[in-house]
Amino acid sequence: MSELIYAGSLKKLEDVGAKVIKGGSHAIAIFVHEKQVYAVDNRCPHMGFPLHTGSLCDGILTCHWHHARFDIKSGGTLDPWADDVPTYPVEIKEDEVWVHPVPYNKVTIEKLRQRLREGLEQNLSLVIAKSVVGLMEAGFPATEIAKVGIDFGTKHHQSGWGSGLTILTAMTNVLPKLDKTGQILALFQGLFHVSRESSGMGTRFLLGSLPVTDEMNTQSFEQLAEWYRHCVEVRDPQGAERVLLTTIELDFTNEQIADMMMTAITDHFYVNTGHTLDFHNKAFEILEQIGFEHRPYVLSSLLPGLGNVSRSEESHSWQSPVDLVKPLIEAFKKLPDILANASSIEETEVDEAALVEQILSDDALITVNMMLDALRNGVSPARLAQLVALAAAERISRFHVQNDFRDWITVLHTFTHAHALHESLRRSTTPELTRAVFHGAMSVYQDRFLNLPSARRPEPKDVEAEPQNPSELLEMMNKQQQVAESARWVVNYLARGGNKSELFNTLGHALLREDAEFHSFQMFEAVMVEHEHWEIEDSELASHARETLIIAVTRYLAGHAPTAREMPHTARIAMRLHRGEKLFEDE
Repeated sequence: MSELIYAGSLKKLEDVGAKVIKGGSHAIAIFVHEKQVYAVDNRCPHMGFPLHTGSLCDGILTCHWHHARFDIKSGGTLDPWADDVPTYPVEIKEDEVWVHPVPYNKVTIEKLRQRLREGLEQNLSLVIAKSVVGLMEAGFPATEIAKVGIDFGTKHHQSGWGSGLTILTAMTNVLPKLDKTGQILALFQGLFHVSRESSGMGTRFLLGSLPVTDEMNTQSFEQLAEWYRHCVEVRDPQGAERVLLTTIELDFTNEQIADMMMTAITDHFYVNTGHTLDFHNKAFEILEQIGFEHRPYVLSSLLPGLGNVSRSEESHSWQSPVDLVKPLIEAFKKLPDILANASSIEETEVDEAALVEQILSDDALITVNMMLDALRNGVSPARLAQLVALAAAERISRFHVQNDFRDWITVLHTFTHAHALHESLRRSTTPELTRAVFHGAMSVYQDRFLNLPSARRPEPKDVEAEPQNPSELLEMMNKQQQVAESARWVVNYLARGGNKSELFNTLGHALLREDAEFHSFQMFEAVMVEHEHWEIEDSELASHARETLIIAVTRYLAGHAPTAREMPHTARIAMRLHRGEKLFEDE
């Protein structure tokens, strides 16, 4: 009896209809309905409104705030946007009603995972947010939460890999840069973008591999790779899928499969303004976190988008007034020999800062020759891609707000393509993939007009002063057109020795508190990762690169803020509900 809570006499309960008792950390509502006594958590599981003020009719308890309906016996909801309400065992001893404070239907990890899946299926933002909060507070691994979204998004979006899965992967990558609230916001934003993008898009079914025989061997891979390349060339995603799934069925290595897929997309120049290569890179990045057993759905999800992509060598701007196509084709013929000889030569000193400036110049043909020379002198393709990414970041740091607003995305595309290529080359280097370094450099060249006029790089002031509080930056970005002001703030913060970890967390919140569009997520993640690569170097160029990257992301985020902030508001409602706060009371 000591474990039970006395609720009152049955007669009095019948007279009042509903009563609230204290049960541990929650209030419990007691109802008498058709001569039976029922006990439910008094907090509506949707948004916490007190259920004892609701209506009970025909066995359905209805909340009076948003009209969520619950079966009074089981606690099950009739509305998919609400959750089941916990119910409690009731004992009647003579005329006394006692309630056991432990609910029948406890919230478990498995229930939260299932609820997350249902939220994704029904495109319910609050359900997704509450599931993420519950799982994170229960200590469930963040990568396992992301895995639910990846599994759903790669199967239930007929158009394949898109912005939602890219956002989810990018936000999973930057979780170590964020505090716990930021991590919850990052996962929620990624998962909700996956859900919204998949809504109404239908389930994607795998075609299956080609019949596998005992005779298939390494030579078979070379043949399959040629078939795959041809399928992509002629825009045949279905043929490409069967070949891809065959390479997976034969258990060829991830490096082999990545090389096969990257070769096919770098056969053409700067495909789909860099998105295709970026999506491929993100797919391989998330596989490293969730497990390569997910290769069939994850990698095949990249293929539907290959049927209708732009190829930049076909565009006028890549052929006139300066023909970039023919010089690049000639340069690519030299790459196999250059890379084959690279391991046997002694690396020669290369002025990397001068090379970056050349990439930013208005003479593309000299740039191509300097990049070839850099490779001949022992600069690795991955390092060359890193320098191209730095040049692309310079374009953003110098982007003038007098440009058309949409051109922020033009310079962003070049940077995220260069970053994706850098990460891809760090995994595996081939002459075919190295071609894309030159594609990226030519895109930097194409963007040169966006630095005319060029935004001034801020100079630090009062460097002896104490670093500013990072909250000042968030306050600044509450107003529009604070691009230059935000850049000046961050340069002063860095010059005064401000804590970079706190700054990165603040920039993360500057992104995640907005209803940010796809490219802003790309920008933040690419800068965080590129900054890490430069962090391990101690040189004047590395110092310049780190500051350039931070200026670039600050300016980009400031240029795209503020927004309505509906999505982070939903996430914060979920966090407040988890803490037991009363949303319906005046602040």
